[in-house]
Amino acid sequence: MIRRPLSALALGVLLACGAGVHAAHASAVAAGADAPAQKRSTREHYTKYEYRIPMRDGVKLFTAVYVPKDGTKRYPFLVQRTPYSAGVRAQGQQRYGVDWFPEALSPTPELENSGYIFVTQDVRGRYMSEGAWQEMTPHIKTGRAAGEGQESADMYDTVEWLLKHVPNNNGRVGIWGISYPGFYAAASIIDSHPAIKAASPQAPIADLYMGDDSYHGGAFMLAANFDFYSSFLPMKNPTLPPRSRSGFDYGEADGYDFFLKRLTLPNILASMSAEQRQLLEPTIEHDTYDQFWQARDITRHMKNVKAAVLTVGGWFDAEDPAGPFAIHKAVAKYNPGTPNALVMGPWVHGGWNQSDGARLGNVSFDANTGDYYRREIQFPFFEQHLKGVKPARSLAAVTAFETGTNVWRSYAAWPPAPAKLRTLYFGPNGTLGWQQPGAGSAAYDEYVADPRKPVPYIGYAATGVPREYMVSDQRFAATRPDVLVYQSEVLEEDVTIAGPVVPKLLVSSTGTDADWVVKLIDVYPAQYPTPAVKPGGNDVGPPTVNMGGFQQLVRGNPLRGKFRNSYEKPEPFTPGKQETLSFELGQVNHTFRRGHRIMVQVQSSWFPLVDLNPQTFTYIPKAKPEDFVKATQRVYRGSGLQVPVMPPTL
Repeated sequence: MIRRPLSALALGVLLACGAGVHAAHASAVAAGADAPAQKRSTREHYTKYEYRIPMRDGVKLFTAVYVPKDGTKRYPFLVQRTPYSAGVRAQGQQRYGVDWFPEALSPTPELENSGYIFVTQDVRGRYMSEGAWQEMTPHIKTGRAAGEGQESADMYDTVEWLLKHVPNNNGRVGIWGISYPGFYAAASIIDSHPAIKAASPQAPIADLYMGDDSYHGGAFMLAANFDFYSSFLPMKNPTLPPRSRSGFDYGEADGYDFFLKRLTLPNILASMSAEQRQLLEPTIEHDTYDQFWQARDITRHMKNVKAAVLTVGGWFDAEDPAGPFAIHKAVAKYNPGTPNALVMGPWVHGGWNQSDGARLGNVSFDANTGDYYRREIQFPFFEQHLKGVKPARSLAAVTAFETGTNVWRSYAAWPPAPAKLRTLYFGPNGTLGWQQPGAGSAAYDEYVADPRKPVPYIGYAATGVPREYMVSDQRFAATRPDVLVYQSEVLEEDVTIAGPVVPKLLVSSTGTDADWVVKLIDVYPAQYPTPAVKPGGNDVGPPTVNMGGFQQLVRGNPLRGKFRNSYEKPEPFTPGKQETLSFELGQVNHTFRRGHRIMVQVQSSWFPLVDLNPQTFTYIPKAKPEDFVKATQRVYRGSGLQVPVMPPTL
């Protein structure tokens, strides 16, 4: 969820995706754009009202309500709760007032045309709502401070008020949201109000430390969080949004240079104002899975959920890749009788919302997957549970887009039951195969990792986190001496991986700590279709990307070595001592096609996506320049990648 300050509808409707981090939120493509000239249809068919709805503790939450003008029918509510402003982005700023309308009221035009009462609410402590905002509001908290609340209670009180005060409602309520609003959608249905019949947490944050915005494998997601928190600031409420909004001035074309010059986290934080550091600093200081994070894990509280749930995520979501699976699993665990569906498509963070979903960077998906989802899945879901409209076909427990073959699959559960665990072993001379190398092969591969010359995560200059990186060509990294490369022979048959990918590594280091970044890569054949570029004029143009031999990142993640046994109690490495590592790289549903190769890369930095490990066992938030040292890393035979492989479909 990379969080970026967007309006609720810019976050949700215009694409809750962001360049920032914790992002929890949203980003977006739409973040900086003004709303286009208003379409007459919105004003023609809806009337806008603004309310301050009282909660049980007296705090009032600002709520915008858009009611159909046709009063001959009754309509369900469709609610979005957001920390990014319930206002409307227009004429260069966020606008409050009943005269300002967004370009779109809903996640799909079908919903707007069908007729709903659309509701957008500023959560506590944000923009025009009273109260105190909390990072990932703890569901259970001893001694809440004045103004602090609980999301499910606030939603309950909001629903009660709406049912009593907004006429022509049919007594049914739905809630949805992308990124941070996706978290609020999930948190709002715990012990849910009986009128809430449908909920769709989309790219929801579930646990910031465990694979969502803040930490992956115990390593801090530096670039995204820095970018997000530099503009997601504390507020004195209620308050109108600032008239202008600008991103952080890096003073560099490339975030790699900006962060490397500062090296340490104290130096990096010093480049921000005190206001910009206020929300970011606690997420850095709590570098273990302590009570700060555990209290914010919403999954352990997903109980007494009465609404049908449709959780949505993207295979290439750089911000909240773990949240959709965690929410879906938790709802199933604690509410076995509740309708509970999961949709995973080939999308970036929020990319299903308004994007075509036909491609990501140089990678094509051969169809407008976003259109399909909005029309064939999301719209029927809300129509069924909020209006009683029978869908043309029932929704599978899991609907997942299989990249590589580029087809939608339906499963009874995730991971799919037919998938069988196999191991791709790292062999001598960079080979990769299903057979474990014999005892006679070289005992290990090694490289020297230098935190002052880290491996970049993309092969081009950028600040923030380009969303394309999730499928970015890895040829730039494969040639570095501090990256181990293992590659299979050309595949004679398709290999489909569906489920969690788990590196099983035997390693050692000459340092007392180390990061282990593992990347699963699809290597295209040498002869592969490359889109033609239309010539312009008769000058020499820039080189095109030759898709032959393209090394598409399928999934990658780090493990901070000191957390190999526990995220709560870090342990140093003993220099030269062999250790066993096992960690989840992430979920995958990808087919490596016949004629392609499977590649795995192993390295000890992924900068500045991930903060630098000094390779000295220390409290990294306070590490000093002298703590950053070179280390020799070894990966021993017997290491490999455990993958769930599906049986052939044909």
